[in-house]
Amino acid sequence: MNTVEIRGMTIEDYDGVKALWMTIKGFAIRSIDDSREGVERFLQRNPSTSVVAVLDGRIVGAILCGHDGRRGCLYHVCVAPEFRKQGIGTKMVVYCMDALKAEQISKVSLIAFTQNDIGNAFWRKIGWTQRLDLNYYDFVLNTENIVRFNQ
Repeated sequence: MNTVEIRGMTIEDYDGVKALWMTIKGFAIRSIDDSREGVERFLQRNPSTSVVAVLDGRIVGAILCGHDGRRGCLYHVCVAPEFRKQGIGTKMVVYCMDALKAEQISKVSLIAFTQNDIGNAFWRKIGWTQRLDLNYYDFVLNTENIVRFNQ
């Protein structure tokens, strides 16, 4: 078996990343934010922090990672089901943490759906702390940014 390459994400990876997203059961896709244009805008704002895992030309893992100058955030962390438990997710997280440290970011957060047992187990295993002392709120500015969950 060939080695998985962990490298920075570019907009040229979009089709492969979206194809990966579509294979993840329960994955939420937003019509605007997760479109090619939305991801390109994100990558332009955060050009060196997102990551893909590539095996034989196929994207088998991805993380959108960015920051606001103060705190980093991980979005859409995923590994293709048949490649899980091989260290790919951990390597991608380390890549993102190193990229954020290089940009002098000291704290990183993420959101994991409460029903995402696999994801929540992964975060606990690699040492992340679940916050129970706050509530997460959001406000929709663009109602056309529709969420669709993969079945």
